[in-house]
Amino acid sequence: MRSPSKLAAGAAAGIFALGGVTGWMAPAILRNARADTLASTTAPPAAVPSGPIALGTAPNYRAIVAQNRGAVVGITTVGEVKVAGDQPFGNWNPFGDDNNNNPFFQFFHQIPQQPSQEMPMHAQGSGFIVSSDGLILTNAHVVNGAKEVMVTLMDHREYKAKVLGTDKTDDIAVLKIDAHDLPTVRLGNSDKLDVGDYVLAIGAPFGLEETATAGIVSATGRSLPGDGAVPFIQTDAAVNPGNSGGPLFDASGAVVGINSQIYTNSGGYEGVSFAVPINLAEGVEQQIVKTGKVEHGRLGVEIQNVNQSLANSFKLSAPQGALVAQVVPDSAAAKAGIKAGDVILKYNGAPITDSGQLSVRVSSTPPGEKATLQVMRDGKPMNITVTIGSANNAALAMNGGSSEASHLGMKLRPLTPDERSQAGVPGGLVVEESSGRAAEAGIQQGDVVLSVNGTPVNSVAQLRDLIHDHGNQVALLIQRGDTRIFIPVGLG
Repeated sequence: MRSPSKLAAGAAAGIFALGGVTGWMAPAILRNARADTLASTTAPPAAVPSGPIALGTAPNYRAIVAQNRGAVVGITTVGEVKVAGDQPFGNWNPFGDDNNNNPFFQFFHQIPQQPSQEMPMHAQGSGFIVSSDGLILTNAHVVNGAKEVMVTLMDHREYKAKVLGTDKTDDIAVLKIDAHDLPTVRLGNSDKLDVGDYVLAIGAPFGLEETATAGIVSATGRSLPGDGAVPFIQTDAAVNPGNSGGPLFDASGAVVGINSQIYTNSGGYEGVSFAVPINLAEGVEQQIVKTGKVEHGRLGVEIQNVNQSLANSFKLSAPQGALVAQVVPDSAAAKAGIKAGDVILKYNGAPITDSGQLSVRVSSTPPGEKATLQVMRDGKPMNITVTIGSANNAALAMNGGSSEASHLGMKLRPLTPDERSQAGVPGGLVVEESSGRAAEAGIQQGDVVLSVNGTPVNSVAQLRDLIHDHGNQVALLIQRGDTRIFIPVGLG
């Protein structure tokens, strides 16, 4: 629910073909590509400084590009997209929007409608090599849903890549190609970045390979809607469709981030770009290489920022901390005794200035580990020890939850207080993914589940219990935009 601009997370500008017509497709996420190489320099590259550059001195961008361009790769994915059959050209209209006054449209409109069908889709993204034996980092959204992933090196060699694992929460994917003695990037320390530091992005915007763009760090620790677990690096380096998954370098030539999203009204660059910190990406990579999956911690609370009015109401000296709006039943927070109205001020001794910081710290805590929260309750500070739960077990998915719940094929989360206010509902669960029986019944991503057979739901655990108590079918009350409708879903 982002207005007026939209966050474009982006796998890639993809090419599609309908009825022999080829065109550009802009997916709903930051899009990527490949293209022409930069001209090589005649002189040997200058040495790249290993530490921060002197104040007022610009970095040697030529040396950074020359030293790292060989480790930046293009990623091409092959998947399928469903083309609607409600018009002879699917969702593409070659005659523009003025259908009523166009005789050609009237003629072609009489062609019998065709059923929906799967059409091949090619998309492109960027990535970078982190080990000489072919380990590559990129964004999860670059390869999600791909049936085949190809990696192209600077010298135009191509390799079929294996996806070792993806983490949608942090938007990180780890690929492996069968190659050796490859050039690699040097990883830096994203925790040392500060506003005003120089940065350089290399990627393939609009299919233009090895394109370098420069800027500065605009902000650190940004929490974005729907991405509360990632403390994004905000920059003004130009990032466009095709840059997703490419590296962000600091002034010393070390990778400090993975370009992931842009904030845009037009679908293109507008000066606000976001990168996943490399320190976070390294931890994800290590988990994927070791186990093939990533586990995230979960506290089980709905939280919001504290403004001055709330600070006055809860007797805080300053507007800071994360205000607990709701505690999920049977969650780690509920078991530890955290209550709605508590203000979490510290997490394991680290100050929490806003709710986004708490989400980041909890998500990066391994499930089962104990954490100490400093909480303000009724104007009095207190410490609460909580055993962090697992976010992997919190969502209903095809491979998670109880057997009855998994048959639904939905991944859900509770509405945030802001979302409840905008939707005008007291509670409910947002559908983040729909597959299996839920998708077959017509439930879509973005729908809000309000009740099960007339009983309001506010948590995943409650929904699971309600499903368990019913027979072979349940009726879910769904809100989609301003419309509410009951949808029956078979449990099988």
